[in-house]
Amino acid sequence: MVYTTRSPALLVIGLIILLWGWMNQSGNVDGLQGYLHPGAIKAHQSALDKHAADTRAAAEKAKAEGKAAPAAAPVKSSSFDHIKAGQVEFSYFFGGLFAVIGLLVLAVPMKQGSLDYYLSVIPGIAFILSIAFVVRWGLDPMFANWGKAVQDAKILSWNFATIFNLNYVVLGIVIGIVVVNVFKIPAWAANGVRTERFFLKTGVILLGTLYSAAELAQLGALSVVMIGIFVLGSAWLVLIMGKRMDAGYSMTGVLAAGVGVCGVSAAVAAAPVVNARAVEIAYTIGTILIWGVLCMFAFPTIGHLLGMGPVQFGAWAGTGILNSAQVAGAALAFDPNSIQTLKVAEIFNITRVLFLPIIVVWLAAWYVKHVETAQKVDLMQVLVGKFPLFVLGFILMFALSSAGVFAPAGHYQGKYFSSAEVKAEGLLKEKDTKALEAVLPKAKTSAERKALEDLVAQKKLISREQDSTLKEVAKYEGVSKEAKDAISAANRAAWHDSKIIAGYRNWIAWLFSFGLIGLGMQITKSALMQAGGKPLVIGSVVGILKAVGSLIVVLMFVREFV
Repeated sequence: MVYTTRSPALLVIGLIILLWGWMNQSGNVDGLQGYLHPGAIKAHQSALDKHAADTRAAAEKAKAEGKAAPAAAPVKSSSFDHIKAGQVEFSYFFGGLFAVIGLLVLAVPMKQGSLDYYLSVIPGIAFILSIAFVVRWGLDPMFANWGKAVQDAKILSWNFATIFNLNYVVLGIVIGIVVVNVFKIPAWAANGVRTERFFLKTGVILLGTLYSAAELAQLGALSVVMIGIFVLGSAWLVLIMGKRMDAGYSMTGVLAAGVGVCGVSAAVAAAPVVNARAVEIAYTIGTILIWGVLCMFAFPTIGHLLGMGPVQFGAWAGTGILNSAQVAGAALAFDPNSIQTLKVAEIFNITRVLFLPIIVVWLAAWYVKHVETAQKVDLMQVLVGKFPLFVLGFILMFALSSAGVFAPAGHYQGKYFSSAEVKAEGLLKEKDTKALEAVLPKAKTSAERKALEDLVAQKKLISREQDSTLKEVAKYEGVSKEAKDAISAANRAAWHDSKIIAGYRNWIAWLFSFGLIGLGMQITKSALMQAGGKPLVIGSVVGILKAVGSLIVVLMFVREFV
């Protein structure tokens, strides 16, 4: 069978993306970009005005001194320039790649084989990526502007785009759902759309680069306790309800794995040990899908209404949402501009996945105990064959990150402390040091006094210990705003972003954006209709208890300590 469809679609997509890159580079869409990014264009214009004023002042000074006017200094690149440059780079790379492959598909007859199969996925990837470009570069900033404008105009007292999570994550998923259910996925794109899970799991693997050992140890201890309680507890509830409602042992077993652990993957992994039939797996997947879709939209809204932070929401989403992909979707919907919430959610999610072998062994023993005709299965073969390899990839990347491969060892969220890298413009000014001198009498210990004296003398932080000490000093009653601002400015100057990890962050955002649009294209009406009857009742009751119970625990015991 030949998978590649000879269609001009890939070539057309490539040319459109290339055109967008050229229009950005030539400045033809600066007006549109300025509308989408008003803050960036305002800062850009201010920088240009300042540069022009400085150039005029230098020229006038030289003229007064009878000297030749100095050459104008180059204009520093602004965030607006970075936005345009990033879009140009992406557009030229992917647009050129798709255009070349599109020509190849049209010009060369395909024969059955590996080349044909791999080429057949490219049009679908281009299809999703073109949607991701529109959503991330267009719809996301547009809705953000509308939400702010409505709030500023006092039409609403709250930002509807933030509360309802109308960002690139939610918009991408919704567009995916609309495409598959209203317009249908084009035949030439069908093979590539199925790659969404690969990109989601690749994003999870790369998340390992953002963690430090200390950070993971904090979250890991919390996640093991919470996940242990809610994974084992929800699986146990499903087994009890399934028996009481006479749902059948195979159906109950596969539903317990899916609802208890990590959704579809757990259901498929547990199916062999409880001899589940295809229809029972389908019912479980349908139940998980319905709840996952509801949670993906409801959790972020509830999180914002309750004022939850990234650690609290990440812990709740990673515990309470059934399916791994939907955990990522909810975390990114809650906080699309920072990776922190996603990091916390995925730690809990991965901890949950690590409980899968325990659940599979438990279900095997439970099934054999209750079903006399149950056939014994090779548990080790099932565990090895079904254990998610992406978890091992995450652990490997985390180990490399902790060893200092991507940033100095001990980095925090991709940031590392370095006094030596503080530039002249990052040094404290005279007004800052005077404000700090006024705080000296308030120092409670010799360490605090020395930290303040060193900061005044050096005009920058010189150690992480000094940084931690001064953070506590800034909390003292009576410390002026100027002194607090000075300590905060010194902190920002001493902590630096790893360029490698900043690049990973960008790729992680694109991988999840792509994967979640593809996930939306898997949510068909027929798939949602697969859930029903006893499995839906059991899954709904346990799903609600899990979501509400984990929310209560998070609000009571989890603090923003990371």
